[in-house]
Amino acid sequence: MNKERKQTNISELGEFGLIDRLTKAVTIKNESTVKGIGDDAAILDFKNKQVVVSSDLLTEGIHFNLMYVPLKHLGYKAVVVNLSDIYAMNAIPKQVTVSMAVSGKFSVEALEELYEGIHLACEQYNVDLVGGDTTSSLTGLTLSITAIGEAEKDDIVMRSGAKPNDILCVSGDLGGAYMGLQLLERENEVFKVNENMQPKMDGYDYILERQLKPEARGDIIAAFKRLGIKPTSMIDISDGLSSEIMHLCKNSGVGCSLFEDKVPMDYQTKQMAEELNINPLVAALNGGEDYELLFTLPLDDYDKIKNDPDFTVIGHMTEAGEGVNLQTTGGSSIPLEAQGWNHGK
Repeated sequence: MNKERKQTNISELGEFGLIDRLTKAVTIKNESTVKGIGDDAAILDFKNKQVVVSSDLLTEGIHFNLMYVPLKHLGYKAVVVNLSDIYAMNAIPKQVTVSMAVSGKFSVEALEELYEGIHLACEQYNVDLVGGDTTSSLTGLTLSITAIGEAEKDDIVMRSGAKPNDILCVSGDLGGAYMGLQLLERENEVFKVNENMQPKMDGYDYILERQLKPEARGDIIAAFKRLGIKPTSMIDISDGLSSEIMHLCKNSGVGCSLFEDKVPMDYQTKQMAEELNINPLVAALNGGEDYELLFTLPLDDYDKIKNDPDFTVIGHMTEAGEGVNLQTTGGSSIPLEAQGWNHGK
């Protein structure tokens, strides 16, 4: 019989002992990291590069539910969603800091599981964990991640550069993370009623992974360089396609025509949507957490991407006065609403 793994109370180690234990496996991979964990502050040297910084906050009960989110997956995802913001600037992430507020219900071993995911993401994306903070919480777990990246000045892409007639493109497929969340929520409700009921998740591995273990699209940044293109504007899709399009349009001072039949969705996304009686397009437009890259390109670059399976052209930018519209398969033009992903729901 396997003995139950010993659970260590955080108070046995103290704050500094806990930090030492959680970060003992950290190794430095980037030349720009002069000094990482172990001093009052990290020291970074980017020489003549542009530095980009992004922070994100994840709170238990709002952004994640530990009833169905494994701690290792949570740690991985917490890092990845911040790296996605760096890639959305056409930059390369180099360092992260991790801060957390944690309640007494978590053991040291539970936090080690969380950090296994954090370390795995750092290894996967070749970034250095260089610092952070820990404190107590009365209400569960809160994670705050800051990602730091670098880019040449001429490589930086912002939300504000789109022009009328630019084509609107997206990487990957959309709506899968939202439908994965709906599946997890459904099975969690069933579990509350009957703890002996086996979850019905067979055949939905892809959308579950899109929700629990998303990936940031650093490969797309590499593809841009390989293809010799630079987006005129870009944003990552964290709050849903409709919201992100609106951000690009507002910041660039343009309008947009989005074509319903061009929005890419995976078979499992559509199948789960049908099972739950949800319009899959709604999941793609408003679901969020896909962490794909939405970007615009000059029309002249179309030939460079038209045969690339990672890219889909889903519309084009227009004059601001024409508004932001969804062109339906039925031939109608409907103003697009930025409902976005509401973490409070």
